[in-house]
Amino acid sequence: MKALKVFAGCCLFTLFSSALLAADDASCQKIRIGAVGWTDVVATTAVASELLGGLGYQTTQTQASQQIIFAGIQKQQIDVFLGYWKPIMDDNIQPFLDSGAVRVAAEPSLDDAIAVLAVPSYTAEAGLKTFADIARFKEQLDGKIYGIEPDNDGNLLIDKMIKGNQFDLGGFRMVESSEAGMLVQVQRAVKKKEPVVFLGWAPHPMNTQFDITYLAGGDDVFGPDYGAAKVYTVVPPDYEARCANVGKLLNNLQFSVEIESQLMEKVLAKEDPVEVARTWLKANPQYLDQWLAGVTTYDGQDGVAAVKKHVGL
Repeated sequence: MKALKVFAGCCLFTLFSSALLAADDASCQKIRIGAVGWTDVVATTAVASELLGGLGYQTTQTQASQQIIFAGIQKQQIDVFLGYWKPIMDDNIQPFLDSGAVRVAAEPSLDDAIAVLAVPSYTAEAGLKTFADIARFKEQLDGKIYGIEPDNDGNLLIDKMIKGNQFDLGGFRMVESSEAGMLVQVQRAVKKKEPVVFLGWAPHPMNTQFDITYLAGGDDVFGPDYGAAKVYTVVPPDYEARCANVGKLLNNLQFSVEIESQLMEKVLAKEDPVEVARTWLKANPQYLDQWLAGVTTYDGQDGVAAVKKHVGL
């Protein structure tokens, strides 16, 4: 009986010690990530998922529109969204910010992004260099401006311009499809040296795949400096307090246009985003010390060592 008590005491001590070592509460181990279908968000979400997996967390993804993701965070069905493009998504997130339903990270994960209408450079050389020039090329453009998926903020801005006859675009039609569908149309136009106006942004491999020019004069629509943007992470209001270790990692994640473009090129080539992220992390371990500074595994162990082992270093 005495031996049984000693054994039970040891087990209880072990369990208690494990609970003390855990970096986050048990409710934080399963992380539900929302992701829009943009290639940059797919890529950065895959990197975050690989890092979290190496740290002993379990991640699942919900692919949805940004509006559904913000609502999911509000309803406590989604924990993390790494793709809030500011200012292009401001209108969609504002009601959730006003009600206190979501929290935006203090620092951006990417601070040198842009999103604005673009044309192939040969079209710019022909005279279509600004938003005000688009209407003069209506016939050559077949009255079309190409966007991506329906309800995307960029599409909404284009639609608003057309409906308001801003820049004399009232007679134009926006063509909605998807990121991939839009790029197919651009590729076809480039092969024929035909003019085309489309929603462009960086980071994105389109900037190296095509010689493109971003249009000037759209500050009132897409924001100043050619739609200069920052990308932020969004979580529930209390998430960083409840899940401090995960919150530390999310705040540490700082990408660049170069990093994201490298990742996105592989994703656009139809490679598995998880494998792309794992291969990139293995080839670029210098970022792990920065991203995992002050971060442990779920059970309180060395985070950098665990992730290196996870990716095969």
